[in-house]
Amino acid sequence: MGTAELETTTMRSPASRRLPRGWRDLGLQVAIWFGFLGLYQIVRGLADRDAAAAFANGLKIIHFERNVTGLFELTLQNLTETTQWLGTATAWTYWNSEFTVVGLAMVWVYFRRHDEFRGFRNWILFANVLGLIGYALVPTAPPRMFPDFGFADSMANFGSLNHGSGFVQLAANPYAAMPSLHSADAFIVGVSLAFMCKRWYTRAVWIAWPAWVWFCVMATANHFWLDVIGGVIIAGAAFVILRCGRRLAPASLGLRQPA
Repeated sequence: MGTAELETTTMRSPASRRLPRGWRDLGLQVAIWFGFLGLYQIVRGLADRDAAAAFANGLKIIHFERNVTGLFELTLQNLTETTQWLGTATAWTYWNSEFTVVGLAMVWVYFRRHDEFRGFRNWILFANVLGLIGYALVPTAPPRMFPDFGFADSMANFGSLNHGSGFVQLAANPYAAMPSLHSADAFIVGVSLAFMCKRWYTRAVWIAWPAWVWFCVMATANHFWLDVIGGVIIAGAAFVILRCGRRLAPASLGLRQPA
């Protein structure tokens, strides 16, 4: 090896040590993530075209819940309205539990538990794809769109990140109640990180994370409890399907760990 080649190798080695599989793999993971976000926007556009069906499906959930348990979400919403800090905490959790927490979790797993990254990533993405299929086929209006039943939009006074702001209208799917991907992703992140973390208190936090998110999405009138159950079912179905197909899937998809 020549002197120039040796110097180049020496200069690149610190970056190589920081990146588990180099810059190319990191770029691939970023492309996969933003590719999914693009798919989400396409499905959002499809769901927006059938508002009548979305409201009809929302009414079906309301009638079902009233006959089974009553509108449990109203109890949670009334609870958060009695304490300002609790209302703020639930609002912030709703906005950040999805892309912020999920994104940071993926970054942490990629750099700190890289051997677990592909399975973690595939579980999240596949569960979300299943959820997007549900949004396209069965759009459903969330509780906050039914004020006649007592629901209120808890995010209405939440600064620039309320449902009427231009940013939220551009990025969010208004008829994405069933299943709750907030609930599905919280379950996946909570379970995965609880197993990956070593300290008992961090495990305890991540074990409690899904339940807190489920509380928040209902208390802010963004999801029915039936949506939460649907999200958990989606997460479980994605896990089972991926496990069953692991041996048959090509290693390039990340479903089979390299030797």
